[in-house]
Amino acid sequence: MIDYSAVRALAFDLDGTLIDTLPDLAAAGNRMLAALDREPAVEEQVRQYIGDGIAVFTRRLLAGDHQGDIDASLAEAGLTLFKRLYAEELTVRSRPYPGVPQALRALAARYSLACVTNKALAYTEPLLTALGMRSDFKLVIGGDSLPRKKPDALPLLHTAASLGVRHEQLLMVGDSANDCACARAAGCPVVCVPYGYHGSGGAADLDCDAIVADLTILANTLLLS
Repeated sequence: MIDYSAVRALAFDLDGTLIDTLPDLAAAGNRMLAALDREPAVEEQVRQYIGDGIAVFTRRLLAGDHQGDIDASLAEAGLTLFKRLYAEELTVRSRPYPGVPQALRALAARYSLACVTNKALAYTEPLLTALGMRSDFKLVIGGDSLPRKKPDALPLLHTAASLGVRHEQLLMVGDSANDCACARAAGCPVVCVPYGYHGSGGAADLDCDAIVADLTILANTLLLS
């Protein structure tokens, strides 16, 4: 049970929580696969590979499974190619989920907000800026901003310290097991959305304190607490 009245700051995951980035990730991934003479991946496969950064993502795409066990030279070639192609596709189809921009603006008027993602900062900042969402966040942490990324506790502990709140006052909002594990390790409460990229399971399988249907409902709950 979350005491919403105790929340002083919020940390949001990006892919699958704030923005539906799957179409652009799939487009760039399939361009990479085609260039390397590999079979294309359907979006449902791609969805299950998201969440651990692009190095792991490209390995999974090239392997065609979640383990991503491929030759190191192929992994390096795929990653180099994907970085270029994803930069080209980054904002072509990606869009905020319904109600997200409005919820962020309402929350930013009362709380300190951070975006904490495993996506590289070189993609995170331009994506948030292009969609008009960057100004809502006092802090943006990418997967390469710190020595360790989610599910390690470091990103949330760093966020709490940077925003000047205790870890138990920082609410993590995400959609994946990585988000939940990071929050648990840092001692932060965590809520998840039922849409997004949960891997092979669903939101009901996640180790979170609550599931909120969308961010509009979360914002209303917090602002009325």
